[in-house]
Amino acid sequence: MREFTFQGKDGRTIHTYCWEPKEIRGVLQIAHGMAETATRYNGFAKVLNEHGYAVYANDHRGHGKSSPSLDALGNLADANGFDLLVDDMHILNTIIQQEYAVPLFLLGHSMGSFAAQLYVLQFPETIDGLILSGSNGKQGPMLHLGKLVAKAEKALKGRKAKSPLLTNLTFGMYNKAFTPNRTGFDWLNRDESEVDAYIANPYCATTFPVGFYEDFFQGLIQLEKTDFTKVHYDFSTLIIAGDKDPVGSNIKELIERIKKMGKTDVKLYPDARHEILLETNRDEVYKDVIGWLNLQL
Repeated sequence: MREFTFQGKDGRTIHTYCWEPKEIRGVLQIAHGMAETATRYNGFAKVLNEHGYAVYANDHRGHGKSSPSLDALGNLADANGFDLLVDDMHILNTIIQQEYAVPLFLLGHSMGSFAAQLYVLQFPETIDGLILSGSNGKQGPMLHLGKLVAKAEKALKGRKAKSPLLTNLTFGMYNKAFTPNRTGFDWLNRDESEVDAYIANPYCATTFPVGFYEDFFQGLIQLEKTDFTKVHYDFSTLIIAGDKDPVGSNIKELIERIKKMGKTDVKLYPDARHEILLETNRDEVYKDVIGWLNLQL
């Protein structure tokens, strides 16, 4: 693995990781989830390397080493942070294409899956396939309520203030389906060692600021306003998820939405939770993802 940085549109330094095989037949760019770091995909990347795929993944702005400090985690930008996060993905895509003239695929997990959907609305010609992991469909009135709460909290505390309220409103219900709970993050994964590693990682399990939620909710609302019947992609999409993932409460709507835009493959894994790439059945998931990538080639 090698590391490098690039500059976002606003001058923010974005830290990036690259895992490269000896012979490259394709590249997978990963957009990771909220409150985590790209290094959590190290095991997945190494398996992909064995099959000839290079892997690039930046720590999103406000995450991991792209955050100037642990206190600043979740601070995407002074305004329009989620839009800039998507722009960062496009800048990295351009860097990859300058380095390799091979098929390039995009995988977005959780928050990264929503960023990936916004990405392909703007830059569909830049990738050869899309994988959505741990994603969801429309969330309706609750999304607009969340944005109103974020605006109210911003007026009271400011954009950079941490928001336990919004964190609880957004994720507080997820663990209830897995009682009795061993940790506050049992909903992530059946693999207890991975859950414990997530909690112990200083870049993960962090309470994010008000501004993050305001920008994130705005991005989700933008997705919900899109008329997907007027969008068509020349590439295929793979949707992977655990059927016990609480984030995917409306995944059926997502599947129908993506099918309107082009060829779509779906793989749901029984009893698996949110972090499908780190789950106890991850070897099965890796095999399916690699098989799908090979078919696209």
